[in-house]
Amino acid sequence: MVQLTRIYTRGGDKGDTSLGDGSRVPKDDLRVDAYGTVDEANATIGLARMDCAGLSGLETMLGRIQNDLFDLGADLCVPGGTPKDEGALRIVQSQIDRLESEIDQMNDKLAPLQSFVLPGGVPAAAHLHLARTTVRRAERLVCALAREESVNPLAIAYLNRLSDHLFVAARHANQDGAGDVLWVPGGNR
Repeated sequence: MVQLTRIYTRGGDKGDTSLGDGSRVPKDDLRVDAYGTVDEANATIGLARMDCAGLSGLETMLGRIQNDLFDLGADLCVPGGTPKDEGALRIVQSQIDRLESEIDQMNDKLAPLQSFVLPGGVPAAAHLHLARTTVRRAERLVCALAREESVNPLAIAYLNRLSDHLFVAARHANQDGAGDVLWVPGGNR
């Protein structure tokens, strides 16, 4: 278990930070940007979660996802990239499988889309769309990092699946799609 007795260390006062393996990098390093954006996504999911109580287990799903995102942050803060790196906490296939199962479960209740969905609807859906876009940004950063350094490929797959999960969850929150705000192409010409 993690025990934090002191919050500030002064170790980053000159613009660098420690990775999970103890190495020091600038705070604007691509790896730090990637796991920092995962942390931001986690915060937006926390915001969405406040509005999801009573939505067919959605609040519970989001709680599990928030824990997974801490696992993902731990994965990304330790250089390396295979799920079997000794001692490193890495995203594993079963976490992705769970997301897929939950997507299928929520999607079974939704009518097929006839147009793209605009972010909006009820507050829970709007917050879930915000979380989805933050996850997509995190995914782009992790992909950029993977071009430069070794990254667990399941980390990228998890973020890709999570954005799909949040999209379907937003539709679920919008009365199973009935409250979706649909794009009207050229509607304001």
